[in-house]
Amino acid sequence: STQRLRNAPVSMAKLRWPPKLSKARVTMRAPAARAMSSVASVLPESTTRMSSLHATLLSERASRGDDRVRRSPRMHWDGGGIAEPDLVVASLGELGYLQQNGINPDEVLYSNTVKPPTHVAAAYDAGVWRFAFDSEGELHKLARHAPGSAVIVRLRVDDSGSTFPLSRKFGTELDSARDLMVLARNLGLRPYGVTFHVGSQCATPVAWRQAIAASGRLMTDLTAVGIQLEMLNLGGGFPARYVDPVPTIDAIAEVILSSINELLPYRPRTIVAEPGRYLVAESAVLVAGVLGREIRAGEHWLYLDTGAYHGLMETQQTVGQWKYPLWSSRPDHAQAGQLPYTVTGPSCDSNDTMFHAAMLPSAVDVDDRLYIGSAGAYTLSYASHFNGFAPPIAAYVGER
Repeated sequence: STQRLRNAPVSMAKLRWPPKLSKARVTMRAPAARAMSSVASVLPESTTRMSSLHATLLSERASRGDDRVRRSPRMHWDGGGIAEPDLVVASLGELGYLQQNGINPDEVLYSNTVKPPTHVAAAYDAGVWRFAFDSEGELHKLARHAPGSAVIVRLRVDDSGSTFPLSRKFGTELDSARDLMVLARNLGLRPYGVTFHVGSQCATPVAWRQAIAASGRLMTDLTAVGIQLEMLNLGGGFPARYVDPVPTIDAIAEVILSSINELLPYRPRTIVAEPGRYLVAESAVLVAGVLGREIRAGEHWLYLDTGAYHGLMETQQTVGQWKYPLWSSRPDHAQAGQLPYTVTGPSCDSNDTMFHAAMLPSAVDVDDRLYIGSAGAYTLSYASHFNGFAPPIAAYVGER
């Protein structure tokens, strides 16, 4: 009911913007629980918009009547018609989560390029046989703890068009990648593929074209030494809708597909992508209660019962520049006069401040609610118990 949702200090539900609370049906784990939805609760509209790229990469399998095309939601093209990795993990812990949910480790790709040796050995013993890397040291680690495994080299590519660049921490230069793959072969490993990441929330489709071009040059160089790659991993970066405009998935798909056709010396038998944020960001709304309203040095401040340490960490990573769509529970929200607010969390850390100059109704006050849209990605997974404030748990709107 509406009242049950309003009584929850924090919740997440399937995105309806503005929220239509009068029609909401919420399943909560405890009365007045702090709540946040899991990705599995609902599939957002974005899953139906992943049309061009998904359909094209899967077209050959579909034409052969491969049942896995119909039953798997992952974006995956398998030119050979046999089982290939459907999921990627960054740690042994994530692999454990998949195993608990019935996923066979031989369907998993270990995508972290710098891994604890114990994680490599345990994953290999469990059945994982594909590992990403970007350095000579990691190759020696894999040769020792996962002998004979297939390796995917991660290239460093231009990610300046993204909100969250990753290239400083991960990826090898193109000039070094060929020698690393030759070394992998010499160490008894299997040169298997190439991967890259254009940065999270990338708003520049040409970034994929540049990265695919670099992958093509590597494939050409490796062909000259007798190595042909079986996988191209397009990585992530596919943008979700927040406040600032972003290119559509169809526009990005057009760039990717034309680049694959034009810039690769051959098509690897497997092409995969990791569209996590794109698929889940719009699946949820974070509902935060207003704890206080103050004026400090002429600024209007709103204090919420959820902050950066309890699900909104990406606002910290972007130094307050990350923009979520915002709405309030005020009945006159759309018509009311507005003021710029500094919106902060409940903790005693002054850095626990998420939004600056956020335009909200001038009458917002204690016990009102603030609805933070597109909150389905990188929220609950970041949440902690900092300062004794519990992380959100789940409330669901609609059928589960």
